[in-house]
Order: sequence, then structure tokens, then C-alpha cells
Amino acid sequence: MSEAEMQYVYAVGLGDPGLDGTTVPVTGVDGGTVRTVGGGRGLTALVSAVPADRFAEEHLAPQLEDLERLEAIARAHHAVVDAAFATATVLPMRLATVYRDQARVAAMLDEQHPHFEELLRTLDGHVELGVKVYAEPRAAAAAPEPEPANASPGRAYLQRRRAERRLAQDTYGAARDTAERAAGLASSLASARAVHRPQQGEWSAGRGENVANEAYLVPRSDVERFRTELGALALDTPGVTVEVTGPWAPYSFAGGGAR
Repeated sequence: MSEAEMQYVYAVGLGDPGLDGTTVPVTGVDGGTVRTVGGGRGLTALVSAVPADRFAEEHLAPQLEDLERLEAIARAHHAVVDAAFATATVLPMRLATVYRDQARVAAMLDEQHPHFEELLRTLDGHVELGVKVYAEPRAAAAAPEPEPANASPGRAYLQRRRAERRLAQDTYGAARDTAERAAGLASSLASARAVHRPQQGEWSAGRGENVANEAYLVPRSDVERFRTELGALALDTPGVTVEVTGPWAPYSFAGGGAR
């Protein structure tokens, strides 16, 4: 390994045969070959070599501020994690986690062993599912009420505006109620819950306004039940949509911050 290279760490696993050797069928960041580094206490890290002149601390920040470059790094990172997750229980590491060499990676595994082992035991046999609730008043709109024959244009306009406001209030109220019911139902089927900030802009385009954005750690055996029961919550509520996403590697629960 060249001194001009550093080690990019994607994920950590615990004594899983699926992580023995170079088993991940995708390339890493900048096309690097993914390999394993073992610690002395049974943990294994998935890593690939990256150039120090791009990933040393003093060079990394500008890359993460470049949206196109950040997207490329994130795509490669998630591809490795997802490929590993398909065959083993893994703890995803934060984006752009880099160490100077493999010896430092092994030392990190030993230092963090109690914490990582506890998390991996919790994640074993589970996947992450997302639950998003959207409100779209226009989708809830029924046929417009007929305007009085003698109504002036100004009065008719005000009537339409009042009706639109009532519809929006009713729809958002229904979406909040649905979000509360979804949280209660999902929590009863999951081992852990993480609440994220509602998505905005292009992330929710075409679905309406995202009023709830949560993640749940769900046993693999309950995934279909979770999808079916959560997906049915808003079927009879015009203007409200419940979307279940995943399954994903447990990114939302990798730091132990779930509640």
C-alpha cells in the first residue's frame, strides 16, 4: 500500500462469514477495490484505498462542498454498504470515514469493540423501513360547490378561497392524525424508531407536503406485515398518502441514537 493512500471505511461487521475476504461485488469510492480489515476482537471492516491528496482532512472538506462530487462519493459508499448488507449484518459508517492506514483501522475496531458489538447485536436480523406521510389538498378536492347565480365575481372568488383554505386545513389535520396513527402502529411492529426532519423540495415533489418522515428498525420476518398494515392506513383518506420505503441497511440506527 502506498503512503499516498488512505483507507476509506464503509461498514463494520461482527464475525460474519459473509464478510470473509473480498466479498462485495461492487467497487468503492473512486473505483477502489473493496477488501476487509480485521481487528483483534472479532470485528471486520470493509475498506478501500483512496488517495491521500483527496481524502486527507485538509483536502476532504472542499470535496464534500461540491454537490456533484459529494453525490458520487455517497453513491459509491451506499452501494458498498447495501451489497454487504445483502449477505451480512453490518453497521454502516458515516460518509467519508477515513483512516491513515489499515493498522489504524484495526486499532479503531478494537477500541470501539464494546460499542460496535452492542449495536451489531441489536441490528442482527433487522432492516430499516421508512414511513413518510404526505398531505396534498388538491388531491382531496371534490367537485366545486355551485356558485349562486347572482354572485359577483369578487364574492365568488372569496368563496372559492375560503373553500380552499378549509380543504387545506382539513387535509393537513387528517395527515397529522394519520401520522400519529402510523407512528403508533409502526412502533408496535418495530424494535426502534428514529424521527427525521420532513423532506422538502425535490425530495417530496409530486407527492404533496411531507408532514412525517420516520425510520423503523423492523425484524426481517415482519417486513411484509409492516408494509401491508402501514400502507392501508390512508387508503380511505383523500389527500393523504402513507409511503413505506425500504428495506434498507440500518443507516438511521448506526449511531445508537434511535428512540
